[in-house]
Amino acid sequence: MVHFNRRMMIKGSLTAAGLSLLGACGQNRKPAVGPEPHKSGRTAAEVMKRATTFMHERCAHRGGYVWSYAADFSRRWGEMEAYPTMIWIQPPGTATVGHLFLDCYRATGDVYYYEVATDVAAGLVDAQHPAGGWNYLHDFAGAASTQRWYDTIGKNGWRLEEFHHYYGNATFDDSGTAEAAQFFLRLFLERREERYREPLELALGYMLDSQYQNGGWPQRFPFVADRPVLHGRPDYTRHITFNDDVAAENIKFLLMVWQTLGDRRALDAVKRAMNVFVMTQHPAPQAGWGLQHDAETLRLVGARSYEPEALATDATAGNIAMLLDFYEWTAEPRFLTRLPEAFDWLESVRLDADEVRIKGREFPTFVEIGTNRALYNHRRGSNVVNGEYYHDYNPDNPIAHSSQWRQIDLSSLRSRYETLQGVSARVLWEESPLNRRQQFELPRFFAPHHPSDMQVETLIATLNREGYWPAPLTFTSHPYLGDGPGTPVPGDYSQTFVGDDSDTSPYRTSTPEIGISTRTFISNMATLMQVAG
Repeated sequence: MVHFNRRMMIKGSLTAAGLSLLGACGQNRKPAVGPEPHKSGRTAAEVMKRATTFMHERCAHRGGYVWSYAADFSRRWGEMEAYPTMIWIQPPGTATVGHLFLDCYRATGDVYYYEVATDVAAGLVDAQHPAGGWNYLHDFAGAASTQRWYDTIGKNGWRLEEFHHYYGNATFDDSGTAEAAQFFLRLFLERREERYREPLELALGYMLDSQYQNGGWPQRFPFVADRPVLHGRPDYTRHITFNDDVAAENIKFLLMVWQTLGDRRALDAVKRAMNVFVMTQHPAPQAGWGLQHDAETLRLVGARSYEPEALATDATAGNIAMLLDFYEWTAEPRFLTRLPEAFDWLESVRLDADEVRIKGREFPTFVEIGTNRALYNHRRGSNVVNGEYYHDYNPDNPIAHSSQWRQIDLSSLRSRYETLQGVSARVLWEESPLNRRQQFELPRFFAPHHPSDMQVETLIATLNREGYWPAPLTFTSHPYLGDGPGTPVPGDYSQTFVGDDSDTSPYRTSTPEIGISTRTFISNMATLMQVAG
């Protein structure tokens, strides 16, 4: 996952870079300039309404969405293939669509978008774990159906080990819980409807209850007695997790709660969270971080079978950026003290020019503790039954579904470090998100907007008669056929996204079918929204 842009909206303007995390939720857009006419007589506002009606009436299941749908609805997918009774929480899923509808309501003033946003909320309320968080997905057919999915489709997704066991709890992974929590905060603040206070309070309670005293968060919570050994590795879901911005996304939501509601519990949790970044930095000369750290000893630990017990350069760069944020918020020197050691370590593992395999990616993802040698992940076999992941020092033939090299702008991190040391503590505090302001406002728009060459007129013209934008479904998957054979099927699956026909992992296809993409809907609506007010 790409690290979010650490900025925020205060008093209607952007602070300096690094002063906050909140700006990743949305971005300033040009003010609405009125409906865009098309030669057919359609306007941007009309097309937005038709597209939303289609998604709401044809694609949604009890208010929730998945990532993509076959045109005839014979199949549908989130990160993996889903049952018709399922919704996907993991972005760009249900909460992402909810944010879009609130954006459309704010852009157009049309109450219809608020109403469909409340339908999304109803689905998320039903999907919310009693402890307050969310799983990657939710099956309205009940626990038995969910377990059947995990025992069939989930278990056979070779590269997607997070779906190989059904824990029955909720997760911070991939921002699903954080994004849904932000959605309920927005929805509550919009009209202060009491019916949204409870799911919001539950979500906040989930973040507070799951946080370790040292400030870190596990990947999954509440803890369950069933701690499986998967692929020969112990359960990793209780470890302190930096992977996929777990801590950063939680801090972002907590800052929103503090700024908008003044709940001091959120502020206290943010302050605790800042400590764990300092506590978990590895000793010099390997002064980096791992994707996960043991909750008690704080040592680096592995997770999935292609995430070895090693230092991780991308996690290190992300944590450096967070510590720079923390210094901006507090002016406390402890957040900067060991950053030169981290810079030196990253520089020590930068690949020579003749070692770079992917242009721009000059850092290996994983580095061995002690030796400082790059570790590379590989796999052999043809499916989850007969296959396995392993790592060594050989950069040849690495797995393709999880990058073994990273692009890190080390010079920018160093430059920001140098700049911050010249800023007075008074100036920093005046702009700090810890310094609550009564005039604070959340960003106006949250849904991700991906700029494209598509002009408004083109979007108006290409919405089809049914009411959606036909999109190539570039990722597909093998239908579940049963567990794979114990003997590898002939072929080389070492660098593919998918193994043999029993592997249910999604993969990129060279002959995509045309269907319905939630991501395309979100992006196109975000473009039209700019002119439909």
